[in-house]
Amino acid sequence: MPSSTLPLGTLVAFGGGDDDALLALLCSLLPTPDRCVELITTASRDTAATAHSYQQTLQELGCTRVRHLLIDERHPADAPATLHRLENASLLFFTGGDQERITDFLSNTEFLRVMRHRFQTDAGFIVAGTSAGAAALPAYMLVDGSGWRALRKGGIQVLPGLGLLQHLFIDQHFVERARFGRLTHALLAHPACLGLGLSEETGVLIRGGRVAEVFGDGAVVVLDGKHLVDTNVGRIGRGEAVSAHDIRLHLLVHGQQVDLQTGTVQ
Repeated sequence: MPSSTLPLGTLVAFGGGDDDALLALLCSLLPTPDRCVELITTASRDTAATAHSYQQTLQELGCTRVRHLLIDERHPADAPATLHRLENASLLFFTGGDQERITDFLSNTEFLRVMRHRFQTDAGFIVAGTSAGAAALPAYMLVDGSGWRALRKGGIQVLPGLGLLQHLFIDQHFVERARFGRLTHALLAHPACLGLGLSEETGVLIRGGRVAEVFGDGAVVVLDGKHLVDTNVGRIGRGEAVSAHDIRLHLLVHGQQVDLQTGTVQ
C-alpha cells in the first residue's frame, strides 16, 4: 500500500534524447564517486549494448562503481544476488525502451517492495529514469495514445507504474512526439493527478517527493486537473471526442519548480 507520508529519496526523470546532462547531474548527486550505480536495462531491446554505453559515459564522468543489473526473462528480480545489490545501491537508473517490460518484470516482486521502501525511508537513495524508464516511475504510466485518437474516449491506455510517487503522470518525448492529447486525456480519468510532459534533453529533479525542479535545455509542460469543473468522459461512448473545462497548464524551463501536491509553480 502507498504511504501517506512523503518519501525521503530523490527521483530524477528525463524526457529522452541526448542523456549527457542527465548523467552529469546524476554523478553530481552522489556524495562520493565510489557509490554503487546499478543500471537496469529491462526496457531495452539490446540490454548489453545499452548498459555498455551508459557504463562508459558514467565512468568518464567520474563514477567508479557502475554495474549492469540484469532483470529479464532469464534473470528474475527476486534472485538473492539481485536483491542484495538493490540493498547496496546508491543509484538505480532505468534506461529507455518499452516501459511495459519494466512493470512486467517488477510488479508484485520483493524487488519492487524493497525499492519502494528504500525510496520512502532512505534520504541517500536515488532512482532515475530516461524516456520509458522515466514514464514507469510514478503510480501510473501512459503506454498508448497518439495524434487525434488520443482525444477520443478509449484512445489512450493507462497502466500501473512502479508507484514511487503517487498522483503523478510522467510523459516523455512530450513535445517531439505530440503527446499533449494523451496526457490531457489521462488527467480527465485521473483528475487528482498532476501531469509532467518532459521534452527531450529536459527533466525534473524531485527531492523529498514534493517539489519538482526543471533542468535541461527544453520545456516541461505541467498539466493540472485538480481544478477540473466538467468533463464528458463519463457520459460518452468509445470513440467520441472528450471535453473538459479548467485544466491548468504551465510551461517551465531550467531552474523553475512546481509543487507536486498543490500545483503551485515558481
